[in-house]
Amino acid sequence: MLRLFAALAVPEDIALMLAPRQHDLAGARWRPAEALHVTLRYFGDIPENQADDLDAELSQITGRPITLELSGVGAFGEGRDIHAVWAGVAENPDLRVLAGRCETAARRAGLKRDHRAYRPHVTLAYLSRPAPPAVAAWIQRHNLLKSPPFSIASFGLYSSHRSESGSAYRLEKDYFLI
Repeated sequence: MLRLFAALAVPEDIALMLAPRQHDLAGARWRPAEALHVTLRYFGDIPENQADDLDAELSQITGRPITLELSGVGAFGEGRDIHAVWAGVAENPDLRVLAGRCETAARRAGLKRDHRAYRPHVTLAYLSRPAPPAVAAWIQRHNLLKSPPFSIASFGLYSSHRSESGSAYRLEKDYFLI
């Protein structure tokens, strides 16, 4: 079984811009620059033969490069169940189309539909039972986050591997948007 997801890698200059915001939250497990990404579709644990089918479907996706901007920050979860803080991605119709095409590829490869609403973001840290006022204060300090526009010319199929320091990601396949 492979734990897979499709994502857009965050360019190095944008990751460097995010780094100063990755502090001042007790117990946060901040994600390293190389792990920052915008998920298009999480596929979960799938057998290797189905991963091959998924790769074949993803390789059929066409599209043009996308220009994105990061805007604002937030958290997933409520109260003591907050489990992540993130940087938001400004609304972008081309990004939604690409995410939809990844969903279609997943369905064609035999995966079940993902019923969660698509909310594009860059996870900055994972949290474990944080103090809600501390998370609220972090959000308030960084809520005006705005990145310059950046262009993405490919998306990738990534595998996720658990380690003592958190999940590590490996690019399995790159798909170019041309």
